[in-house]
Amino acid sequence: MFRKLLVANRGEIACRVIRTAKRLGVETVAVYSEPDKDSMHVRTADEAYCIGPAASDKSYLNMQAIIDVAKKTGAQAIHPGYGFLSENAVFARLCEAEGEVFVGPPASAITDMGQKDKSKIIMSEAGVPVIQGYHGEEQDVSHLREQAQKIGYPVMVKAVMGGGGKGMRIARSDDVFEWQLQQAKDEAMSSFNDDRMILEKFVETPRHVEVQVFADQHGNTVYLFERDCSVQRRHQKIIEESPAPGLTDDIRHEIGQAAVRAAKAVGYVGAGTVEFLMDAEKKFYFMEMNTRLQVEHPVTEMVTRTDLVEWQLKVAAGETLALKQSDIRLHGHAFEARVYAEKTEDGVDGPTFMPSAGNLFYLSPPTIGDDVRVDTGVVEGDEVLPFYDPMIAKLVVWAPDRLAALKKLRQSLREYHIVGPSTNIGFLDRLAGHEEFVAGHVHTDFIPEQGTSLCSVSQQLSVEAVSQAALFLLLLQDRSVPTTADPFSPFQCNSASRLNSGPSRHVRLADGDNLVNVKAQGSGDGGFRLFIERAPKSTAKSSSKKKKKKSSPATAATTPTPVEESSVSGVLRELPGSQRGWSLSSRIDGRHHQLTAVMHEDALHLFTEAGEVKVQLHTPGFVAGGGSSEQSGNALCPPMNSKVIKVFCKAGDEVEKDAVLVVVEAMKMKHEIRAPRAGVIAEVSTSEGSQVSDKTVLVSFKEEEEEEEAEDSK
Repeated sequence: MFRKLLVANRGEIACRVIRTAKRLGVETVAVYSEPDKDSMHVRTADEAYCIGPAASDKSYLNMQAIIDVAKKTGAQAIHPGYGFLSENAVFARLCEAEGEVFVGPPASAITDMGQKDKSKIIMSEAGVPVIQGYHGEEQDVSHLREQAQKIGYPVMVKAVMGGGGKGMRIARSDDVFEWQLQQAKDEAMSSFNDDRMILEKFVETPRHVEVQVFADQHGNTVYLFERDCSVQRRHQKIIEESPAPGLTDDIRHEIGQAAVRAAKAVGYVGAGTVEFLMDAEKKFYFMEMNTRLQVEHPVTEMVTRTDLVEWQLKVAAGETLALKQSDIRLHGHAFEARVYAEKTEDGVDGPTFMPSAGNLFYLSPPTIGDDVRVDTGVVEGDEVLPFYDPMIAKLVVWAPDRLAALKKLRQSLREYHIVGPSTNIGFLDRLAGHEEFVAGHVHTDFIPEQGTSLCSVSQQLSVEAVSQAALFLLLLQDRSVPTTADPFSPFQCNSASRLNSGPSRHVRLADGDNLVNVKAQGSGDGGFRLFIERAPKSTAKSSSKKKKKKSSPATAATTPTPVEESSVSGVLRELPGSQRGWSLSSRIDGRHHQLTAVMHEDALHLFTEAGEVKVQLHTPGFVAGGGSSEQSGNALCPPMNSKVIKVFCKAGDEVEKDAVLVVVEAMKMKHEIRAPRAGVIAEVSTSEGSQVSDKTVLVSFKEEEEEEEAEDSK
């Protein structure tokens, strides 16, 4: 075994590798970019060295800088993790040339399997089923269009050197082929510095089933069963499970043996994953091989009771595989859910997803044990940086069967409490509870097909939620009342009683377009009687441009809303080990509740057994400083800090609604900024290559009144 190991990665996978290395008695060296200087993997390793600024190509992709650190520290091997340099044949060869052991497959295997066109030919010759497509060298647009027409639409346009959903587009007709091709080429060039494409017949609603393989340097190759990774968004996996639901033992053996043939065909060594598309008849076709440890490897570890990183290190050190094929057994069922810093919003056709970033103000994972595992690279107070993948953690659960594992997954998701950047935890909970997912009816179009059934149910705050929020604020206010040493002092009493006034206090909350006014009357036993009244927010705004008609008394009157009531009492305590979370034990109308409460900025987050409830605190406009955080419909900003890739408009252009105006790139993904309405562009305030923040106005429209005046003057 090696004495010292350099981990050429960041985040949760770097921490994961370091953890196993330490258990094996191997010293660890971390490398980091400048903004990662205080990250968990830096704090966890025995040594850590900065290798450059935030940009990946100047830090985590800087091969020579990594080699230099390995030489300086005496590291004998380099583990690349996943992503970054993990599937880079040039880096694997450089490690070999410099006398460093690359913890991964030979460079030749990376090259063979990294080129989608070449790999399909090798697989076909090895007797592995492949799908119809074009894998040739000719890359002229007209030639590719001709090949797409021969294959027949829909066609999958896929980067030759692609992976992780990057550089992939579906062209469903000849009309959109060139646009989708260009989008895929641009993304591939940005991600892999190679924009060559292959074309494949797109299989409608397939399953994505992959097989974990492992090979040593002595000719032994085994498979550790399969994972189903069908449920994806933006061609990226979001939830994985093992074993795949609905497969017979015969199919499981057949696909496993096909994966072993694939690995042997390229002289594979180490951990690899052979990915297949599976149709409705459970026929499977080779898609690609990931020549590295996969993000979702923990589900395999849970059901086979292995440590695949330990296997990697031992195989790289020249040892034989720990188990023969006949010794590898399936045990129970496991799920992995990827917890992302991500804005998951409800769209017309279903949920939409946008990367998020920011400070993890409050973070409390579920209780970890033999059946619940959290792989992460962050703790409370850390930053989710906009430069890298926004994954916060991988939540992995195990149980004896699929339904029990699914129940444990949902319970653990509801125990995962995060305040700061938006997360996809609520979406994952809805997904795991969807009746079709529970039934195992999964495929790659699951999320778009289920559409709005995966969206959150928009409804007003319940009386229970308002009561819990009001009680928390009242008890928190009581804790902040100054006290004296005199037990008989009126200032020592925290009851609601006040001289010369009724024993009542007021709490104001916001619920969408409504204000929620809560009057609390002390009940004498430390509890409160709450009177809840909801009213629309005032929408009156002064305008210097338009005259407004006076409302008549009849139209100005608002219909009174019924007053809702509840009786509440409770005890508020600070959570042990946290300066930001509170434990609220309450009784509402005789029913006991236990929850965690966190106040952050203008919101109160209540974490209950049923999930998170976010309650907005009402702040008067003059306190907030006036103005609104919402951008004008005439000024378009990017969703987050990003880089401008393309600009498709200029001042004076007339554009239609939904026209693509600007394309930006953030967290390795491209995002299209589209016209919210038809109109005339007033100004374009950016240029290609510019770095912009989420407050930067990229494009502004002329006011509709200006457009009308211009039209009238013609």
